[in-house]
Parts: sequence; C-alpha cells; structure tokens
Amino acid sequence: MSVILGIDLGTSSVKGMLLDSFRGVLAVESGEYDVKIPREGYAEQEPEQWWEETKKVLFKLRDGNREAFGQIEAVGFSGQMHGIVLTDENGIPLRPAILWLDQRSKKELGQIYRKIDLEKMGNIFRNRVYTGFGFPSLIWVREHEPEILKRTRWVMMPKDFIRYKMTGKIASDVTDASSTAIFHTAERTWAYDTIREFGLPAEIFPPCGESMDIAGYVTKECERECGLKEGIPVVYGAGDQQAQSIGNGICEEGKIICNIGTGGQISTYIKEPVYDKKLRTHTFCHSIDYGYTIYGATLCSGMSLKWLKDKILRIDDFDQLSQMAGEIAPGSEGLIYLPYLTGERTPHMDPCAKGMFAGLTLGHDRRHIVRAVMEGVTMSLRDSLTIFRELGIKCDTMIASGGGAKSHEWLQMQADIFHKKVIVCEVNEQACLGACILAGKGCGIFDSAKQAAERFVSFGDKVYEPNPENEKLYDEQYERFRALYRNNKEWMVN
Repeated sequence: MSVILGIDLGTSSVKGMLLDSFRGVLAVESGEYDVKIPREGYAEQEPEQWWEETKKVLFKLRDGNREAFGQIEAVGFSGQMHGIVLTDENGIPLRPAILWLDQRSKKELGQIYRKIDLEKMGNIFRNRVYTGFGFPSLIWVREHEPEILKRTRWVMMPKDFIRYKMTGKIASDVTDASSTAIFHTAERTWAYDTIREFGLPAEIFPPCGESMDIAGYVTKECERECGLKEGIPVVYGAGDQQAQSIGNGICEEGKIICNIGTGGQISTYIKEPVYDKKLRTHTFCHSIDYGYTIYGATLCSGMSLKWLKDKILRIDDFDQLSQMAGEIAPGSEGLIYLPYLTGERTPHMDPCAKGMFAGLTLGHDRRHIVRAVMEGVTMSLRDSLTIFRELGIKCDTMIASGGGAKSHEWLQMQADIFHKKVIVCEVNEQACLGACILAGKGCGIFDSAKQAAERFVSFGDKVYEPNPENEKLYDEQYERFRALYRNNKEWMVN
C-alpha cells in the first residue's frame, strides 16, 4: 500500500486528496479564498493566502487520517492556469498574483498584435494571446510597474508557488508554461526569441519539467510548517485542465470532457500539437506521453450562476437553482443569456464582450432566468464542439465534470444541446485525482497513468441521452444565441 497526496490549487479553493494505491480515495479536504477585484477588470489573489489555506487543508487531512498521512510517499499538483506570480530571489511575492480572468492587459494586447500576427502566434504558441495569459500580464507589469519587474527574479504559475514552498525549488512544468502564450508549444520550451523581442528578462523564466518528473523533495521547513515528512518526492504536476483530464480517465485520443467550474472548457487529448488556424481554441502541452491537449474555453460558466445566486437572487445554495431550472421547460420560453461577463475566449477571443439577456417578457420570472443562464453557458461551450468538428475531432459520448456535473438538469441540457450522450465520473475531485496519478507514476507507484486511471476512474450507471424534441428546439435557440453576439458586438467595445 502506498499513499499519495494530490493538491489542486483552484480559482476559488484549494483541495487536498489522500489516495491509497489499492483502496482508492481515502479523504478530501478543502479551503476557500476569494478573487480580489481592486479595480474593474482586475483579478488578483495573494500567493501567501494560497499557502496558508493549503496548510490548513493539510492539517485537516492529517488530523482525520493520521496513519495514512504518515504514509504519504509522493505529492502531486494541479493548479489554475495562465496566471503569474512574481517573486524576488528569495521566493517572496512582490505583488498579488494576476489571474487568468484578469482583463487589465487589453492595451498590451495591441502591442503584441502589432508585432506578432496570427500565423506566427499559431506557429510558435499554438494559441492566440489573450488577456489574463502570462505574456500580456508581464507586458502590463513592464509598462505600469517597472520597478516590480526590475526586482523580479522569478515568474511562476500559481501551483508552482505552492510547490516551491514545499520543496524550496523554483520551476514550472510544460503544461502550465505553455498556457502563458510565451512558450514554444511544439518544442516544449520557453519562446526566448519572443521574450527578448518584447524586452522581458529571459532569466526570470524558470526551468520547465514534464508533469510526472520529480521536481524536488519536501524540506525540513515544510515539515515544520505543515507536518509532511521531510524527503517525500514532489513531482512538477500539471495545469488543472490536464490533471482533470486524467482524473476523468482521458489518457488517449477519442474521449472529450466538458468541465463546468468557475470557467468552462471542452477538451481532449491529442498526440500531436494540432491547432485551430483561426486560433479560436487553445493547444497546450499535456502531462502524459509528451502529448497535447486542445480545448475551448468559456470564461464565465459556473461564475455566471454564482453571480446570479449571490448578487441577483440572494439564494443560499446551488441545489435550489437546479431545482428552479427544472420547473421551466427547455428553451426558457425564448429567454437567451450570453455568459460574457468577463469577456470571452472561444470562439470570439474578445476581452470586450459583454453578458446580456435577450427576449425578456412579463411572463418570465427568476426560474426562467436561472434556466437561461444554464442554457447560455452550455451553448457557449457548444461553440467549442463546433470547432472540434471542423478539426476532425469526433466523439459520441461526453464526460461531464465540475459543478455542472452535479446537477441533473444541467446534465440533461448538455446532452440535448451537444447532441451527445453524457456520462459522469463517480470521483468528484478529478483534478486532485489526476494530481495523485501523476505523482504515483512519477514516483514509481504506478506503471502508467492510463493503468492508474483505469483502476480509480469509474462512471455512474446513469447515461444522459439527447432528447430529439429538445435537440431541435435548442438548435433553433443556438442560432439566435450566436446572432446575439454578432449583432451587438460593436456596442460592447470599451
């Protein structure tokens, strides 16, 4: 028996999982934190708060599972992507982390696009540069906080900071680094020519490893702070999309996952760095077999529902929202929602895009609004599937993940809107499980990630089948949904 610790540093919480190599998941704990918005368009968090909450999670795991906690043999990571942490030579953060949903770098995007056209972006990055990605965020720091950049010794991704606190080693992994959009994705290395072209110091970009390689070992200081034994090997880990993919059993081509969390993604594993030539989707390095992941991203999926719950309806829990949506017929009686509250990536790549409701009448009540939000988020994710089909990526069955997989109503919507069968993984915290599998393979506990996924990933008996009547209704509504942005994007510009 071997026990593995997996840590997932998300946008709204950090989770920790203990996985027994034979018995499966032993325990999961979590700690929460907020996204700080000091100005409109900004999104920040304090790296030290991540560490404090991570330690609390580890204490909870230790206190509830003392024997297993003392038997941990490997540590793995998953983490929110695209954001940056700037530290001095001692690893001390110089400013709050700039997150993936930050939009402050709109003007800096203009600088980048004047020097790099879409063809070159595709050839090097395999991605369109977008606000919230590490590249434009660093340009913003160069322009607006030059003294911070001068003092910067290292730029890290969020989860890298936590791994540094455990091991004392500063590094990143190729999955997270490729999400900064200043990375040569096909060559799996930093795009140093671009870095120098834009006047960024090349030496601040840390060495990158593969996700399952050992990055370091738990230090004595970490043992004093959070109880983990000194000397436990720690692997580099992966971005949350790649880790979650493994935690849903996707270790080869032919399977697609729909994740609805704070943001939403449609993603799949690919062997070669295939990418959309219009750069409407993202192609990043994957964490297994030197492969890649291609995905489309909706920025404000679960966050749309949280906004509605907290700021408009003042409702306590998400289960109540799902119940309300179930009281309304598919199509929300013509009410349509654009989930572009923080701009949008796939397919528009437009940081100025705005959210909106269309078709409101006196006959609508808050239940219609809830259902329309769920439907609008799902239609936005359908945009990604449309592009996948153009690229020849096909799949009959969708694996649902995240908060959107916990609502019967939302799962049926996905089946109807996507025209696909939908199944759900029985393990709730797939990113944590993926982090555990990466660590287990990297430290010799598992022979392969695929073998481990086959052992621990199982799916419920329920299969959500598309309803033909609903499919037809949603096809018509989807065309109106797409027209809303097309007909209104001019006034959305800031």
